[in-house]
Amino acid sequence: MNQFGKVAVLFGGHSAEREVSLRSGKAVLNALQEAGVAAFAFDPKEQPLSSLQADQVFIVLHGRGGEDGTMQGALQLLGLPYTGSGVLGSALAMDKIRCKWLFQAQGLPTAPFLVARPDDTDYAAMLAQLGGKVMVKPANEGSSIGMSAASTAEELATAIATAHQYDQEVLLECWINGREFTIAVLNDEVLPIVEMRTPRAFYDYEAKYQANSTEYLCPAPLTAELTEAMQATALAAFKAVGASGWGRVDLMLDQQGQHYLLEVNTVPGMTEKSLVPMAAKAAGYSFQQLVLAILSQAEKARS
Repeated sequence: MNQFGKVAVLFGGHSAEREVSLRSGKAVLNALQEAGVAAFAFDPKEQPLSSLQADQVFIVLHGRGGEDGTMQGALQLLGLPYTGSGVLGSALAMDKIRCKWLFQAQGLPTAPFLVARPDDTDYAAMLAQLGGKVMVKPANEGSSIGMSAASTAEELATAIATAHQYDQEVLLECWINGREFTIAVLNDEVLPIVEMRTPRAFYDYEAKYQANSTEYLCPAPLTAELTEAMQATALAAFKAVGASGWGRVDLMLDQQGQHYLLEVNTVPGMTEKSLVPMAAKAAGYSFQQLVLAILSQAEKARS
């Protein structure tokens, strides 16, 4: 494991996803150390980045300041190799609205949507345009933070106000009745599909991190044809936003059998119970093997 030198595992940070990042980072750090890698913890909230001394960096920062291209750019300026997507791929994937525009431009399936800014207040018209029920999301948050559903003008006003606490731009997405899936990508290998089932209204923060009622099926019970089609869509979306190395693509499947892209995650959760490790396990990777495979992708400072 000397080939990796000193590896800084970046986790924690300043974003609304700090608590999830702390759990992910500790799991990655433990796996690397158990594999004999000279890995150490580095929390940019607690230490200035200028003090970072490492040969390579494993990024496990979720959300802003770690997953949006800013940390990637800083590490590039410092000349430090790092895991995952570069500046552009990270920034685009983090922005749900610009992802939707890219999906549309590439002819990839994604649900109808609108963008709500603080001065947009015709809630009834927005609902009518999107079929009467919508999912409301801040443009640049993850882990379902700030998300809510709305089917009346009053609910939409509240949902948009909540989302605006996190972002100036808010995504309104046509509600899709159906099943929710995620597809992990590792070095251009598309891993087995995971289906998430929850009795809650949607796969929200509580369903992801707190509830015991969420079910995970991997490989997802889908036909071979549909599995292949969804995996192809996921890989195309991953490449469309310029993502690289590893990540996760979320999709919905409606009751008519049509799948729709939701978003691309370039630094998804990495606890041993997270979705990427779950998919990797189904593909034959132990958690330690997965972490080492991600670390092996760290490039010399990108030009």
